Amino acid sequence: MENSTQTPTHHVEANSQARPEGLPGGADDGDGDPPPIPSAGSANKSSLLLSEQSLVGVRSRTRNPLPGDLRNSIFNNTDETVNVIPPSASFDAARASSTHDVNNIKDWAYMVPATAVAHELDTSVSSGLTATTVSARQVQYGLNKLESTGGVTVWSVLVRQVSNSLTLVLAIAMVLSYATLDFIEGGVINAVIILNVIVGFFQDYRAEQTIKSLQSLAAPMCRVFRDAGAVQTIMATELVPGDVVHLSVGDVVPADMRLVETVNLATDEALLTGESKPSSKFAEVIVEDPLAKPADRPNSVFSSTTVTRGRGIGVVYATGMQTELGDIARRLQGEKPDTTGPWYLRAYRRTLTSIKNALGLVGTPLQVKLSYFGLFLFALAITLAIIVFSTALWDLDDETLIYGICVAVAVIPESLIAVLTITMAVGSTAMAKGNVIVRKMGALEAIGGVTNICSDKTGTLTQGKMLARKAYLPDGRFLTIEKETSPFDPTSGMILVAGSKINGSTVSEDIALKHFFETVAVCNLATVKAPSNGGDGNSLWSAVGEPTEIALQVLAMRVEHSKSQILARNHLLLAAEHAFDSSVKRMTVAYETAGGDLTCFTKGAVEILLPLLKLSGAQNARTIAAQADAMASQGLRVLCLARRELTAEFGTQVKDRTFAEQELTFVGLVGIYDPPRLESAGAIKQCQAAGITVHMVTGDHLKTATTIAKEIGILGRHVPKSHLSSAVMTATDFDKLTDAELDRLEVLPLVVARCSPTTKVRMVETLHRRGKYCVMTGDGVNDSPALKGADVGVAMGLNGSDVSKEAADMVLTDDNFSSIVSAIREGRRLFDNIQKFLLHLLISNIAQVVLLLIGLAFKDRNGTSAFPLSPLEILFANLITSSFLAIGLGLEEASSDVMVRPPHSLRAGVFTKELIVDKFIYGTFMGTLCLVSFVIVAYGIGDGDLGADCNHSYNSTCDLPFRARGTAYCILTVLLSVMAWEAKHLNRSLFNMYPEEDVGTFSIFRTLLKNRFLFWAVMVGLVTPFLSIYCPVINTVVFRHKALTWEWGLVFGSIFFFVAWVESWKAIKRAMRKRKERKNADPDKGIALTAVSTLESA
Repeated sequence: MENSTQTPTHHVEANSQARPEGLPGGADDGDGDPPPIPSAGSANKSSLLLSEQSLVGVRSRTRNPLPGDLRNSIFNNTDETVNVIPPSASFDAARASSTHDVNNIKDWAYMVPATAVAHELDTSVSSGLTATTVSARQVQYGLNKLESTGGVTVWSVLVRQVSNSLTLVLAIAMVLSYATLDFIEGGVINAVIILNVIVGFFQDYRAEQTIKSLQSLAAPMCRVFRDAGAVQTIMATELVPGDVVHLSVGDVVPADMRLVETVNLATDEALLTGESKPSSKFAEVIVEDPLAKPADRPNSVFSSTTVTRGRGIGVVYATGMQTELGDIARRLQGEKPDTTGPWYLRAYRRTLTSIKNALGLVGTPLQVKLSYFGLFLFALAITLAIIVFSTALWDLDDETLIYGICVAVAVIPESLIAVLTITMAVGSTAMAKGNVIVRKMGALEAIGGVTNICSDKTGTLTQGKMLARKAYLPDGRFLTIEKETSPFDPTSGMILVAGSKINGSTVSEDIALKHFFETVAVCNLATVKAPSNGGDGNSLWSAVGEPTEIALQVLAMRVEHSKSQILARNHLLLAAEHAFDSSVKRMTVAYETAGGDLTCFTKGAVEILLPLLKLSGAQNARTIAAQADAMASQGLRVLCLARRELTAEFGTQVKDRTFAEQELTFVGLVGIYDPPRLESAGAIKQCQAAGITVHMVTGDHLKTATTIAKEIGILGRHVPKSHLSSAVMTATDFDKLTDAELDRLEVLPLVVARCSPTTKVRMVETLHRRGKYCVMTGDGVNDSPALKGADVGVAMGLNGSDVSKEAADMVLTDDNFSSIVSAIREGRRLFDNIQKFLLHLLISNIAQVVLLLIGLAFKDRNGTSAFPLSPLEILFANLITSSFLAIGLGLEEASSDVMVRPPHSLRAGVFTKELIVDKFIYGTFMGTLCLVSFVIVAYGIGDGDLGADCNHSYNSTCDLPFRARGTAYCILTVLLSVMAWEAKHLNRSLFNMYPEEDVGTFSIFRTLLKNRFLFWAVMVGLVTPFLSIYCPVINTVVFRHKALTWEWGLVFGSIFFFVAWVESWKAIKRAMRKRKERKNADPDKGIALTAVSTLESA
């Protein structure tokens, strides 16, 4: 970079190196608000930032000559006129160079030109900071984020481990054990509670840290100039004072900045000022009031505000806690959060919040539902304890109290919360590996149950790498582009007119071609860069901008008519710019020649521009529309190009959009091809097989959208009712229908063309009225309402605006539709696994309750109920044996049929009718087998003498009850281990669980070894009874059972009966399902409505 020079009147900082030509810009197609992109804007390669005096000269449009081609570097705001406030006469310029303290700069940055701020921060507005400088300043200023007292803390995670009803039951049992002087049992329960809290704490804390790190991947990004003007996309937290940042529509401002260049820029500052109307921004303005509030600083933008219009470049002068938002955060720290209403209402709200937190009733919908389920089990535990006390006629001696404790503990799945936390964390990590970042944990639960997906086309269903393929000129000639090998390389491919190749000289001599390529290149905000090393093969052509504009810029560069070449050749200066807006679906720029005449260049949707064209008759309009339809039917995105030439007297009027975009002269049509992603067709087929309807909501022409929809399988003979007229609609026709008319449609549109953000919202509302659960994708700032309204809002990570990411529940890091399908698959896997471990845990509880309640009838010599299971046996089975088995089930991979069955009901949740029936059938039979084995040992082979005082400790009379108790415990533990394998699928046989992979005689071994964690958890579950039975002291003193001999025959026999029972019930369920499918078969098509029948059964 050249050294800056000083003159008496102004300070100029020049850059002789090629700089990326400009600013973030908007799209020009019909796809709603486009993603924010760096682009060419109107700056030339040596953009200069002038002092306030020179800026005034430019804004006033005086003919005073400026050094070089300075005026191209300054963007005039075209939507409204402002008065440039002159610098205060009393302003001391020395104040602007007195210190490098960033805290001091924020106090006067708005009072001086942007160049003074840049000079103070030792940065260049054209090339930014170097990597070395950035590293040093990151150490000096820290990360660009607010200090927070919230978030994940060790204390909050620790409190969460004891803030649930399940731990409360254990605590009560511990207290009662100590109260009855049973110190061994009390100590063990105490140790179990501590162990459960420690294990749960580390798992929960690690899960929270994992989720936090994943969410940081979807944090706001920003585009900066660094290292000699290279445009880099970085996380907003990495910004430092002195960085030069691009801003465009939809961006969240990453830090406090002094604006350098602006085009129609406006930000929503309601967060800071409370003002609902967007605040217009002007880089040229100087504010002389040293006490001006943020709302009175039109030359600055502030952290966390949102860009609602236009684009700009700014120099960061404050980050993190030094920003205006940081000042607010600092003042809020330590303040009481609730000061509204009378004191008794505040006390009530605080008490209610504390109770909810204590009972675990705060969190995701699934966590809250399971917490309510825990409260139900807590109430059930109290009820069962009352039943036990009632059988003793409320003569509550130590034995009765302990027995009541046993029953209460048996009904609680103590490890449920820990297993759920681990499973959710694993699910979040798996989705991140599949390019889906989960921002809100509720979406992790909901994604598996969605019934409809409303997806954008461009960049999601298609590659987003667009190629200009065909063009139509006003004289009826066609341009075709052939043999292009790269969407960014203008040296590849050739342009043919009437079969002949054309070049730059051909275009210059043909007025129609010249006007066409001038419009294509100049009404464009993209930048295309040649290989940095001169094209030696080690680097490739690159581009920055919206894909449509990149394709058009590459097209113009093929005939040596790039934007920079045209501006230099014709000495054009930007007079006005009207950015793309989703409500008007067009873009216009006005340029002034050296002689003062003006030319307006416009591009946009065909049907939008046709009424604005100056045509000789209706036939011309029909011809243009027909040609556009023909190109669209070939799958091309069609844009209309136009221009308007004006004399110098209209220099100020072109700033009015309505004036600039009327009486336009037709220049041509250009068709851009965006090839579908190779994986889109397969992903859509998976959705349809899974009972999910895919809708394309796009801003493209109806025929373009329809062609692509047929190509990827959204429309076709295989899609039911896709032949109906309502299956394909334009947004105009869709929006004309009332809610009642939409509800009466036999099928909602599978393709909505020329879609606007409001159309997306109506689509979501219509789906909800039909009882559907939907995913909605979006990338623009105006997509936020639809993303928030959808059950799962999905934003684009590559090309999405920061506003859309903030509104979304999930973010796609690759903008790929197939990633949504992967997320649905993972969501269904998560749902299935939660059902599996819930089934397993509750079977254990039901079996224990059955055994203990009926066991009240077993009396010892003293007439006291003898325990069929000791309290320690119950705790060990619930907390040790079941926990690892449940974790193993939570880690199960997706079953092969996970994407060939209909969505589960989000309204019913995990507690489906099938789950409830299964747990009672399996749990009751397991408890019965334990009970029968106890009876056989104690009353069948034994004499029925259950000894005296054998519930507390071992004595000579306790051989028989200790062996009977040990037998029941071994059967319970072994059957729980075997049931973990059976729970891998709720319907399929253990002996044929993966029929699509292996149906041989030994397929069961493949099933058992498929999940290695579960396999070893089962092995441990099968081995631990031997250890607890045969280890001296531990068996009689701790667990209160004795070594077994012939009783092992009962244990192994119970395995055979239990597996036979489970397999028989699964066979019955499969037979019932097949019969229902045959009953619901379509007699005309012979198609079994499997999805419908399964959904109804759920």
